[in-house]
Amino acid sequence: MIEVLRERAALLHTLHRPGEPLVLANAWDVASACIVVAAGATAVATTSAGVAWSLGAPDGDRLDRGRAIDLVARVAAAVTVPVTADIETGFADTPEGVAGTVREVLAAGAVGVNLEDGASGGPGLRDVDEQCARLRAARRAAEEVGVALVVNARVDTYLRQIGDPAERLTATLRRAEAFRKAGADVVFVPGVVDAPTITALVAGIDAPLNVLAGPTAPPVPELARLGVARISLGHSLAAAAYGLVRRATAEVLTTGTYTSLAGGMPYPELNTLVAPG
Repeated sequence: MIEVLRERAALLHTLHRPGEPLVLANAWDVASACIVVAAGATAVATTSAGVAWSLGAPDGDRLDRGRAIDLVARVAAAVTVPVTADIETGFADTPEGVAGTVREVLAAGAVGVNLEDGASGGPGLRDVDEQCARLRAARRAAEEVGVALVVNARVDTYLRQIGDPAERLTATLRRAEAFRKAGADVVFVPGVVDAPTITALVAGIDAPLNVLAGPTAPPVPELARLGVARISLGHSLAAAAYGLVRRATAEVLTTGTYTSLAGGMPYPELNTLVAPG
């Protein structure tokens, strides 16, 4: 098991290439993970929002660690590509707790984590030193296990619109530099879709840059041209799936028709995808 984890972690590291980005259609359950792999994805990332919604909880540190990691374990057991887990702010109040989460994530079979710098339960950000301590704890926990975990440090300055907009880029770069020194392998800056800011982030961060994509973001080839190394869909894929549920239900309850169901995956194909190998 440990050798498989090491191999998958090494592969996940190599997939972060500026200009040739890793594209992640974030999954929220076993079926969605199997579907994205069958479609050609080279890795699977979970989405904390989608996972929480599927388990009956709101996003934002509201789902307990045990249930979240159980889902990660199910996904990792169902696919043969590297899995990186969205662990929100770490499912813990202390660096030691974050280390415990990382050990459980690795035991579940994932080889990457996404760790947010937002203050749990509040609109602000954690103090830089506090977040660095949490990142160092995550890194040490992985080193103790002997796996080169891919730590994706999320910087929420833009997503949460923290501080003076004129100083936001500088603040982001400072946090990114500190997080990189604390052990982050990748820096994730969601909330940025404009080319000038992405270009400045790529130039100013000494690590692969991860951005959050969706309907308002530039297409993948343009983000690749800008030097992005990782592109995530985040909660958008789950939200789109649930949007279909709402449209199809509204249609059948109002007009009595079923056109929204066109284009669904064939039953035999989906059933085969999730069958144990």
